[in-house]
Amino acid sequence: MSASSQDCSLRIAIAGYGWWGRHISKRLKGHPGIAIAAVIEPAAAVHAEIRAQGLELLTDLDVALARRDVDAVVLTTPNLLHEEQVIACARAGKHVFCEKPLGLTAASARRSVAAVEQAGVHLGIGHERRFEPAMVLLKSAIDADALGTIMHAEAAFSHDKLIGVPKGDWRTSKVFAPAAGMTGMGIHLTDLLISFFGRVETVQAMTASRSLGWETGDVVTAQLGFEAGMTATLSAILHTPHFIRMHVFGSRQWIEILNESHPDTPGGKVSYLVSETGQDMVHEELEWEDAVVHNLEAFAAAIAGTADYPFTSEQMVHNIEVLEAIACSAETRRTVEITELTSGIGRRGSC
Repeated sequence: MSASSQDCSLRIAIAGYGWWGRHISKRLKGHPGIAIAAVIEPAAAVHAEIRAQGLELLTDLDVALARRDVDAVVLTTPNLLHEEQVIACARAGKHVFCEKPLGLTAASARRSVAAVEQAGVHLGIGHERRFEPAMVLLKSAIDADALGTIMHAEAAFSHDKLIGVPKGDWRTSKVFAPAAGMTGMGIHLTDLLISFFGRVETVQAMTASRSLGWETGDVVTAQLGFEAGMTATLSAILHTPHFIRMHVFGSRQWIEILNESHPDTPGGKVSYLVSETGQDMVHEELEWEDAVVHNLEAFAAAIAGTADYPFTSEQMVHNIEVLEAIACSAETRRTVEITELTSGIGRRGSC
């Protein structure tokens, strides 16, 4: 538990009881600083499971927004609902934590951020990987110029957790989940890369459909060019054994991080490797930590005023600009410049 969790007391409603809603509700059970006031889920098939956890069940978001014992709403709902629900929470004066992605277009993300800022409430975002100890170490090394000039980065986030999702589910659709694994996994990688290197300038991306037969595809790869000059490649595969890697190459050092387990699976070790010419390679093993809960604790601390939330609105919106550019590039098979989206030219899936 992070120290900030002891400085706040937050009552939340969780909207959506799918895979991630279940995970968050179970991880927060008994948390000393964050209490679940209710779970909002219209699907009757999971109502018994919610009640079996001792959680209050609601079927309508508006009911939760009207309750005085709800300080904030955690949205774990389908992607296309996020903008409407973020705006509704903001207008009701509720803080809102939105699972990724914040939106599917840059314009959508901007509307959500504007609503939150106008209402004077806090916005959290479900990019827990920034809170992993290894990523914190890597970010500190980059900021301290330990790697020298940053040359390039390689990032991967792949697994087979969703192969049982039936065709026709929203996760298989280009409309709800464009560019294969981008909205599920790849968007975590772009968030990390933005936090390391700043704004992306150009995007080149491809998707493929290899085995699942999903409309959106099951493989996505992208190459990013940053305004600061470095480049990066990323991949997300929806049908392969677990693989999570981040590798940043500098002129002085390179640093590689390998995660044995998914952020929702406790117990896996994290390898942190540092290489420098003429020196023995340094290999450190870090214990798994619940970065999902750490993110929610940071959100609660920001609401309490005890710490700044480590995501800026600009970063949140820019990550969706990059998502939209990747979807556009994969669809059109051309290089997309982010300025196309900031000027309103781009649109999800086409340009």
